[in-house]
Amino acid sequence: MARSDLLVSLVRAGIAGERETLKSTVEAIVADERAKSHHILADRLQRALSTVAVTPPPLTSTSMPTGGGRDAILEITPTVRLDELILPLPVRRNADQLIEEHFRAGVLRAHGLEPRHRVLLSGPPGNGKTSFAEAIAESLGMPFFVVRYDSLIGSYLGETNTRLRKLFDYIRTQPCVLFFDEFDAIGKERGDTHETGEIKRVVSFLLMQLDQLPSYVIVVAATNHAELLDRAVWRRFQLRLGFPAPDQSMLTAYVERLIGQWPEKPKVGAKGIVRVLGKISYAEAREYCQNVRRRYILGLGEIQIDDAVKVESDLWASRIKPTESDAERSDQTTSAPDAQSKRRPPKRFEEVPPTS
Repeated sequence: MARSDLLVSLVRAGIAGERETLKSTVEAIVADERAKSHHILADRLQRALSTVAVTPPPLTSTSMPTGGGRDAILEITPTVRLDELILPLPVRRNADQLIEEHFRAGVLRAHGLEPRHRVLLSGPPGNGKTSFAEAIAESLGMPFFVVRYDSLIGSYLGETNTRLRKLFDYIRTQPCVLFFDEFDAIGKERGDTHETGEIKRVVSFLLMQLDQLPSYVIVVAATNHAELLDRAVWRRFQLRLGFPAPDQSMLTAYVERLIGQWPEKPKVGAKGIVRVLGKISYAEAREYCQNVRRRYILGLGEIQIDDAVKVESDLWASRIKPTESDAERSDQTTSAPDAQSKRRPPKRFEEVPPTS
């Protein structure tokens, strides 16, 4: 059979979920590649075939039965580019290395190594963890799947583990980036006496699934509360990256990039805006700039950009903020001896900045 016919047969078998046809087609391609002395590609195809589940879910969401692994994820078309993000230097270097490892995975496998594919992101909310995961998918040209906890976590005994199994069975069928936001929701410390036995079983099952994932599935987990994660969870992730709150210079560069896209620039400039906003996250800075643009656009030429900046700055100063008593209660909760002894990460992982 011609190679073009083999590829067509492969696609049809994958869409229809016909495992036997899929297997025979891949084996024919493997034999063809070995005949051409393309042994590395042939070995990769053979390994990929061995990871397909015995009864894999169909690759189309329209034919996916209710309760399948596809129901627990939301597919998003990645549009964020890595160059658009303002990242700490260690994070950027690790991102570049991760992308290179997957682009040149064949070279690594020829030497008995696999590219790293499990990444843990830690830091306060609004500072780029989700955008980082999306940018990795965009750089590698992979589908970007976000886990839906509302469809994953069940109320009955063993239901969550069943859904997790279906999720990972589906994910193994293709190269992709799987993103767990608020990962502490299912990766909590098993030694916490306040948690039930069910969440402990979920964590144990999750760890087993992470260990069995092929390297072409990149798992990115993000948390705002790294101290809540189980100690064994930390060990599963080959890359552990901190996303601290931005300093004034990083915020200024970010705001400068945002207002650089405006047709009219405010006289106050990015430094002046950051001085007014104070210590905030990237998400809050973006929200402020978008509010200014909305006010300016709806003014239909009757409002100058500087007037829009002044009005939004005054409103920003009056917004509701966490009270001091709330912050104190939060500090007391996280500094309790019981919480410290059971929720603090191992010392060897202290390079990850603590979350606020």
